[in-house]
Amino acid sequence: MAHLPDRAAAILVFVLAIGFALSPFATGGFAGFRPDQFPVPQINAPVQPAGYAFALWGLIYLWLIFGAGFGAILRVAASDWRRVRLPLMVSLGIGIFWIPVAQVNVLWATVMIWAMLAGAIWALLRAHYRDRVWLEGPIGLYAGWLTAASSVALGLVLAGYGILGAQAAAIAMIGLALVITLAVLVIRPGTPSYGFGVGWALVGVIMRNLETSNMAVITLCVAGLAAIAIVTWRGARALSRT
Repeated sequence: MAHLPDRAAAILVFVLAIGFALSPFATGGFAGFRPDQFPVPQINAPVQPAGYAFALWGLIYLWLIFGAGFGAILRVAASDWRRVRLPLMVSLGIGIFWIPVAQVNVLWATVMIWAMLAGAIWALLRAHYRDRVWLEGPIGLYAGWLTAASSVALGLVLAGYGILGAQAAAIAMIGLALVITLAVLVIRPGTPSYGFGVGWALVGVIMRNLETSNMAVITLCVAGLAAIAIVTWRGARALSRT
């Protein structure tokens, strides 16, 4: 970021956050991949959250915009904000184009969402604890949802291309999401917005699988929610002592 002045970088993050939020309106939105986008149609795939869970994007978009605006006005030259701008630019820049790609090409969309996740987690791990509401909060929620969403996308690809059965793909990818989540919460303790983003998706997966009484997936998600809550609580306690 040394080649880009702080003010220009801060404004660019703000512009990208707005562009990211406007993408659904320009492309018709997204509420999960269609079953017919896969060689093996994914109908009621156990790895995918219930449709209502995608409403979280509204909060993510708004919080990212307000957070970026706060940084562009009040934290232009702050070193702790400077550290997160490059990875956030990468993630949001890819995210602007994600929905139109997801509507036509599942494989490329899956690659892109993992790249978005990498940028979001990179930004989160570089974020300082000072501005928890406007810096850590929106990035954490965004990264948390992407942790779940990227694993869901990969699970759908594995099942949709016949590499794994739908049940095996769901269990494997929910497990992967939980491993990533717990690792992030250990590396960066006391980040409730991140845990909430993943947890919201897990509840959505539970609601989807209640329809079919899929107890294996439901049990894994419930155990995951408990683990996230415990690790987040312990991290918050550890931070309070420092």
